[in-house]
Amino acid sequence: MRRLLDRLHRAFFAEAPAERLAIVRLLVGAFALVYLCVRAAHLQRVGHLPPEGFRPIGVVSVLSAPLPLWAVRGLIGAAIAAGAAFVAGFKFRVAGPLFGALLLWVLSYRNSWGMVFHTENLLVLHVIALGLAPAADACSLDARAARRAGPPSASSAPAPHGRYGWPLRLLCAITVTSYFIAGVTKLRNSGLDWALSDILRNYIAYDNVRKIALGDTHSPLGGALVRYGFLFPPLALASLAMELGAPLALFSRRIAVVFCGAAWLFHLGVLLTMAILFPYPLLGIAFAGFFELEKMRDLRRPRRAGPT
Repeated sequence: MRRLLDRLHRAFFAEAPAERLAIVRLLVGAFALVYLCVRAAHLQRVGHLPPEGFRPIGVVSVLSAPLPLWAVRGLIGAAIAAGAAFVAGFKFRVAGPLFGALLLWVLSYRNSWGMVFHTENLLVLHVIALGLAPAADACSLDARAARRAGPPSASSAPAPHGRYGWPLRLLCAITVTSYFIAGVTKLRNSGLDWALSDILRNYIAYDNVRKIALGDTHSPLGGALVRYGFLFPPLALASLAMELGAPLALFSRRIAVVFCGAAWLFHLGVLLTMAILFPYPLLGIAFAGFFELEKMRDLRRPRRAGPT
């Protein structure tokens, strides 16, 4: 048992460069900040809704009544400001946790007025994890200030260390857990019939018919494909295998690459057949923790010509 625990400890706290974690911070933080800015008008619009529609969920359950409009707008503005500091790596020990907390509150408050957008869950968890990690020790204003204030020997980037490795492993663990839970939920609700029957086909048909009836954006491709029933059991089985096999991505780099590709194709299929957009994984940012992103910069550097 001790040997197994030692192996798990070495794997979870494996050394990683500070720059890799910082790049993930920049990607995840930039996405969250743009997401907030784009949806700011929609997020504050709930302040105009009748209080009878308020059904608090998550952290917002501490409220017994809706917040006044000025408070809703103030919290959204504070979240955007904290997000900008998060991306820039400015006063990150405060801005990191603060942005995670404000993002969780703002999105939970919006979801307390109707449909719950589960497409946001993974993003919020990643921001919280990064906000509690030393994700601004490189590629940040804090790192630049530390280099200027420190001795000349401190001008280089921090050496690879386990403190930069565990947040990346945590992000990966959160990602695969979210997919694994989705697979378990399918089995609990439908059993193996999910992969052996017309459940997926019927769901796609129902989703598109409902959207057409409501005048919402639907998928003409999904409506056309439901005519061919033989397509859907293999697709349902593939999605179930990807979700239930997601934890294996934590133990092999090759499996991680396969999982990320399969998950990306899954979300592409959802977009094409049901017009449901998961922008965070479709842009690949949800899987950033699996890859050695700092090496991409080395690939862009021009090679020096050798002696002639």
